[in-house]
Amino acid sequence: MTVKFALLGAGRIGKVHARAISGNADAKLVAVADAFAEAAQAIAVTYGCAVRTIDEIETANDIDAVVVCTPTDTHADLIERFARAGKAVFCEKPIDLDLGRVKACLKVVEETGTTLMVGFNRRFDPHFSAVRAAIDEGSIGKVEMVQITSRDPGPPPATYIKSSGGILRDMTIHDFDMARFLLGEEPDTVFATASVLVDPEIGELGDHDSVSVVLATASGKQCAISNSRRATYGYDQRIEVLGEKGAISAENQRPVSIEIATGEGFTRPPLHDFFMTRYTEAYAAEMAAFIEAIGGGKTASPSGDDGLKALALADAAYRSLKEGRAVKVSEVLA
Repeated sequence: MTVKFALLGAGRIGKVHARAISGNADAKLVAVADAFAEAAQAIAVTYGCAVRTIDEIETANDIDAVVVCTPTDTHADLIERFARAGKAVFCEKPIDLDLGRVKACLKVVEETGTTLMVGFNRRFDPHFSAVRAAIDEGSIGKVEMVQITSRDPGPPPATYIKSSGGILRDMTIHDFDMARFLLGEEPDTVFATASVLVDPEIGELGDHDSVSVVLATASGKQCAISNSRRATYGYDQRIEVLGEKGAISAENQRPVSIEIATGEGFTRPPLHDFFMTRYTEAYAAEMAAFIEAIGGGKTASPSGDDGLKALALADAAYRSLKEGRAVKVSEVLA
């Protein structure tokens, strides 16, 4: 079975998914839609697909699934629309910035029985998934503590900051999902601190660029997350898991993994410059998992519920910032 796709949104992440779809032997990119004609046309030319409107894609008989890469405030509406149209939906995170809206959207997904997968691509990174596999194999015994470092090489433009929902819902949400993925238990308490250390304009827009968050589960497991919008040395992505019998870590990746030793010392090539190259394998594996789920070979994961729980952690973190205290996740889900 070849799954026929339409891409909704031809921006930066849309290009990433277009490449992942086109590189999969069980998929075909049939159509692309974008408010900016030039962006849609560029993908159409590159991958040999048609430019269509969202209305045309909704009623098309030659489309099995859509990939939603449009602005966040359109995600929930598009999920509902295409769920009712009988098409499988892959949606970039978050489903929405409001928990109530996400719950309403997931109700429609449940009622229609559509396949929905949320784009937390880092679960599919071969290095991070190998850490999870080692945990499952019992290599370090019971997990006790997790450390996640996630730092961008530089901040996004002001126009993006304005609509992002804030760093905790835009950037840290990936780490919230990774924390859940690695801890093996749901965090129930969140404490967060945040500053503006990189760019004063980010603060003027009501956001932060430097964040630390500690999550704790009911049994006492902990996860510490470090985020920054500036890492002058490249795209910094590391995790470490401490267990009762030892530790597992996944270090930063480089386009070329070599080390040069001379009389002046040891040097290595720079890190990846951003997510588009760092997570190429993850995006491909993620799309392969979605295609398998459409065919009934597995359950779509991360699911809409995973998206809801990650957003709840972000909301709890924002309440922690506002009130200067540890916040129970149940307070924001009530």
